[in-house]
Amino acid sequence: MPDAPIIRIEGATKRFGQVAAVDDVSLEIRANEFFALLGPSGCGKTTLLRLLAGFERASAGRILIDGEDMARVPPNRRPVNMVFQSYAVFPHMSVAQNVAYGLRVSGVPRAEAMPRVAQALAMVRLGGLEERRPDQLSGGQLQRVALARALIKRPKVLLLDEPLSALDRKLREEMRLELVRLRHEVGITFVIVTHDQEEALSMADRVGVMDHGRLLQVASPQALYEAPSCRMVADFIGQMNLFCGRVTAVAADGIVVESELGELRFAHAGRDLPPAGTAAEVGIAVRPEKVTLSHERSQAGPIAIRGQVVQLAYLGDASLVYVETETGRRVTCRRPHQRGAGPPLAIGEACWLAWEPADCLLLTS
Repeated sequence: MPDAPIIRIEGATKRFGQVAAVDDVSLEIRANEFFALLGPSGCGKTTLLRLLAGFERASAGRILIDGEDMARVPPNRRPVNMVFQSYAVFPHMSVAQNVAYGLRVSGVPRAEAMPRVAQALAMVRLGGLEERRPDQLSGGQLQRVALARALIKRPKVLLLDEPLSALDRKLREEMRLELVRLRHEVGITFVIVTHDQEEALSMADRVGVMDHGRLLQVASPQALYEAPSCRMVADFIGQMNLFCGRVTAVAADGIVVESELGELRFAHAGRDLPPAGTAAEVGIAVRPEKVTLSHERSQAGPIAIRGQVVQLAYLGDASLVYVETETGRRVTCRRPHQRGAGPPLAIGEACWLAWEPADCLLLTS
């Protein structure tokens, strides 16, 4: 039986003048879940997080945390704590003093606070650094201090606003693993805001994708990647080749689409066609890793397009090959580096792209 929702957002809207930064968002987040809000800059994800924290007040709708309406609950009385992008660590205080700060202002006696400080520092693997100052710490250590300070008050929900964006790539990868470990260890709900799709997919149990204040899709990382609900999600999550199509028939055994790739058939399951019905404009999408590239045309069956290599990007374990088709369309192929894979491609070289029709995704919005 799944955990009950600890956060329930009902039609939340936040307007700044005529602009709706958050636009009629409804969402449930379960207890002990690692949930990510993902989207481009300015999509409303940080504003939604600030509504949860109480730093902004909703223009409409309700936010409930652990069953209680937060409309009249100030930030310092909410069962949440927030970790900011900038760490917000006090430079004149030691590590231990920074971590103990929230307990001190809450009136917790020193005799009770110090064991909790030691426990929190051990949890984030900073034991032995109690007396260091912030200017003696690395970026990753500063982030751990901020985490310990947030966790020491034992919130029911930890809110994280782009917490890893200031770290270098290797440190970000290490901190992702640490955050996942911490969530399991402390047993509370984590809600993270990020614009980094890799960050969201690698850490979260579920991801909500936002754009222009709207919540477009909520799903597990795998479902989000394999079955995006619309073109924006498909294009934002990973890389995607997008083609245009038109519905020509809706039959008992599926939806027939005529496209630049030829006639394709898709199952009905879970699809809502636009009001235009059988004249609906739709999108066809295929991931670059589903596309194979060769010097000769593949056997009959798969979709095949002739083109010319126009750009190459070496990624280490694979290369991205950008091919311009005879119609002027640019298609991306992710080509793994394997022993015996044949001679490398060169810019200007003619080639064939191919993939199975089953690897195509139908996007109706």
